[in-house]
This record gives sequence, C-alpha cells and structure tokens, in this order.
Amino acid sequence: MHEPNFDVHPDHARWTHVALRVDDIDATIAFYTEMTPLELIDRRQDDAGFGAWLGMPGATNNPFILVVAQFLPGCDPYADAPKEVLAPFAHLGIELPTRQAVDDIAARADADGRLTMPATMMPAPIGYICMVRDPDGNMIEFSWDQGVYATLRDRFGDPPGAELAGRQ
Repeated sequence: MHEPNFDVHPDHARWTHVALRVDDIDATIAFYTEMTPLELIDRRQDDAGFGAWLGMPGATNNPFILVVAQFLPGCDPYADAPKEVLAPFAHLGIELPTRQAVDDIAARADADGRLTMPATMMPAPIGYICMVRDPDGNMIEFSWDQGVYATLRDRFGDPPGAELAGRQ
C-alpha cells in the first residue's frame, strides 16, 4: 500500500483547482501575480518541466488554486494534442470589490495589449466586466456586481473575518 504524501486531507470532496498548460511559466506567474489578486503559493521543477500553484492568500477550508505547467521539450504528455486555451467564452472569473477596480484593470490590460473587451455593463447577473488575455491566450473576466460573492454569502452566511465592501 502507498503511504500518503501529506498528513492533512479534506473531510469531504472539494473542488480544488483548474490546470492550464503554459508556454512560459515565468510570464504566466508574472501576469497572474501582477494583474489579479492571486499569489504564488508553490513552485516546483522536475525532469518533465515546471509547475506552479497560484491562489488567494490566507487560511481556508475551501482552497481553490490555478495550476500552471510548462513541460520541457519531449516531456509533454499531451504534446500530440492541440494546446487548448480558455476562449472566447470559456474563462476564469475574478470578482472585484468596486467598479473602479474593473476600470483600472481594463486600463492596465489595454496598455499591455491584453484587453479583449473594454469595461462594459452587461445585463444581470453578469454585471460590469472587462475581458483580458493572459500570456497564453486564456481569457480572464474581471467583474463587479456580478453577484457570485453575494449569492454565496446569502446562501451560506458570512465566512469568519469577512468584510463587506460598500456599494459603488
């Protein structure tokens, strides 16, 4: 029998990550740590390539991370498959605390040539959003007033230590 690698495990099934294959792990880490609230949680290297975990800081009972992997030539187990990207509709979503925060991200992304949809008020429940491409072409949606955060709070209550951002 295989001995576990870790001493801590979830008490029930958890949704924990989304994984993306990337061409330049350094550029990807820089993009996500500079343009989103994600922080580098872990970085690894082995004979097959490089891997990194990006996620929200702080202790949680519901961890969710973005896993990125850059395979070395000849080591990609999916080398014969097309490199899939999240686009045009498929995307990662980040809900921001203010409308101005969406405008700020849109301006930064536009200056970097990554903005694919300017900040736009969409019908409910979508809210105020802009769309940005990461270094590998994956689509990232930045939103305000989308209601994901509010809906989960209404359904499950406030998490310990939560602070509500005021209406903008």
